[in-house]
Amino acid sequence: MNPHTLIVVTGPTGVGKTAAAIALAQRLGCDIINADSRQIYRQLPIGTAAPSREEQALVRHHFVGFKDVAEAYSAAQFESDVLALLPSLWQQSSRVVMCGGSMLYIDAVCRGIDQMPDIAPAIRQAVKEKLRDEGLAALQEELRELDPAYWSQVDLKNPSRVQHAVEVCRQTGVPFSTLRTGCAKPRPFDIVKVCLNVEREQLFDRINHRVLRMMDEGLEAEAQAMYPLRHLNALNTVGYKEMFAYFDGLMDRETAIARIQKNTRVYAKKQLTWHKKDDTMNWCRPEDLLATVDNLLSLRVMESAAEPPAP
Repeated sequence: MNPHTLIVVTGPTGVGKTAAAIALAQRLGCDIINADSRQIYRQLPIGTAAPSREEQALVRHHFVGFKDVAEAYSAAQFESDVLALLPSLWQQSSRVVMCGGSMLYIDAVCRGIDQMPDIAPAIRQAVKEKLRDEGLAALQEELRELDPAYWSQVDLKNPSRVQHAVEVCRQTGVPFSTLRTGCAKPRPFDIVKVCLNVEREQLFDRINHRVLRMMDEGLEAEAQAMYPLRHLNALNTVGYKEMFAYFDGLMDRETAIARIQKNTRVYAKKQLTWHKKDDTMNWCRPEDLLATVDNLLSLRVMESAAEPPAP
């Protein structure tokens, strides 16, 4: 048994991950690594439900509000940054909690990201200009021609993923999908993954009320401040897209709020579908997290003790 353990607390948006992870980290006496791809941006605390200053004062958080929305960041960079940070955290505690709902960020740390070639600035600029001038549909069509296998799998509505795949295809001259091994990289620490969940009706009710609370806390003003930067990938996010459509006169305010609630519920279902495919995932209700982790850690100790000594 490895002396160091990364405890991943994940689950659908709105389920109560932050509060549960803080309680767990307080029990274990360790830090929290944030694994939310939008909470990393300092200008978006309300719309991303980032941990508040009060919550961060209870337990030290890493990777919250440390980037500007104009700065590029990726799951591969997150993997590198977390692996570089962990050795210093192990010196303080043998356990570290990683909390978030971004599936790719979690997989990047737990399984690793395939190494991709550096993209020449000229290629990156050319693809960026094509997206700007001809639209996402044109990039989707190019990806279909260059890599039909990946085209059939990728979220075609995600500009950054389509753009990246086209860049790699142009850079290497081979389909992006042929460079994706899907093989997990070994990690020098144990990993325990727990997905929090509640009944679907309760989850959706929590989501609907949280959106209303975000509006009361100032989501509209936060989105208004970001409106001039709405072309940035960081703002291609539920909550901001709908507010931008409201600002553009494409829908009224009440419709925008209802659309945020609906799209958040859709995203929550996508997260659950993703995690259900992971046979290493453990499941529990938010209020049962502490007991569940205690049991999982105790089980690992017993399994380790039962193993025959190495020859």
